[in-house]
Amino acid sequence: MKNCRSLKSVSRRRFLVQAAGLAVAGAFARPAFGQTGQRIQPIDATFLFIADVHACRMASGLSPNCQQEGKTDAALLRSVTALNGIGDKQWPAEIGGVATRLRSAGSRIATPLGLVVGGDMTDDGGGQITEPSEGTQLLQFSQRYQQGVGPDRVHMPVYVGLGNHDLDQNGPPPHVDWYRRELRDYVEINHRPGVFFKPPVPATDYDVDTDCYSWDWGGLHLIQTHRFAGDTGHGAVSSLPWLRQDLATYAGDGRPVILFQHYGWDTFSIERWDPAKTTFDDDGAGAPHWWSEADRQALLATLKGYNVIAIFHGHQHEVPMIYRSDGVDLFKPKAAYMGGFALARVTSDSMDVVLGEATGDHGEVAFTDAFSKEF
Repeated sequence: MKNCRSLKSVSRRRFLVQAAGLAVAGAFARPAFGQTGQRIQPIDATFLFIADVHACRMASGLSPNCQQEGKTDAALLRSVTALNGIGDKQWPAEIGGVATRLRSAGSRIATPLGLVVGGDMTDDGGGQITEPSEGTQLLQFSQRYQQGVGPDRVHMPVYVGLGNHDLDQNGPPPHVDWYRRELRDYVEINHRPGVFFKPPVPATDYDVDTDCYSWDWGGLHLIQTHRFAGDTGHGAVSSLPWLRQDLATYAGDGRPVILFQHYGWDTFSIERWDPAKTTFDDDGAGAPHWWSEADRQALLATLKGYNVIAIFHGHQHEVPMIYRSDGVDLFKPKAAYMGGFALARVTSDSMDVVLGEATGDHGEVAFTDAFSKEF
């Protein structure tokens, strides 16, 4: 698992960037607003977040256990229909008979500016077969969660992100990094602007070595870091240096920042090896299963001093969560293949978030959790 490119991939991409990057070095750069004194733009951004799609389609049938776990194309179509219909609904005033206290309660939900994906787009590395070939799972994901028309795909821009299921799969020798590169190439072609190529959803700042990227909706700065910023799995290079520079450049004026990643601070995400029980669990004191306390502290140190108003993540499938840890508000919907999603609205002075899930095949949803805060 990794958040950044393998060393071979880094070299390949550096060559491409050096060949074309000088011509556009100034095209995407801009001074930090904090240095210029320019006023932060107004904010009124409504967006959706999902994680753990787990597209499972293989060349023939599904990956093992996917049918039993509900990771079917019918489940993804139910998710897509619910996401597309969210703009026809209202922000809930009550959930389970309890007032939500949302600033937006009772008002119609605005058309989302985009759908952000928090990793595990595929169940195992894009749908590998015995020889390198385009993954059938990645194709399935793109046929559902890439902006298009019709009832079988989402109708809004999609900001993709990778998780452990996307990045942990080794290819057959000598193509060990084939599937990781394939998934990262998909991120790149969707988000990295170039001299000749204009991606469907361009990023403001794209790091070619890590495939982390950021963008802006008005005065709101948003950052996609895949598994987590600082991941060095599979020989990758940490994305923390890029994140420091991105924050200094685009958020040094105190504007609100939202981070998207796969792992969270929940008990599953931070479990460790328990030698007495020979498993990973909440009580283990051994090696971390997913990411370590040192990883989390390094990330928090990088974020310190910036106005990070939320982190959205996935990884744990069954339980919708709104919680706070290490001074950060965290949001995790149920897995997308289970119908889960998060809906957020950020304005210049407040943030509303609700978690929900698709409950039918015709766009029906149930909201389960709500959060609101003023800045």
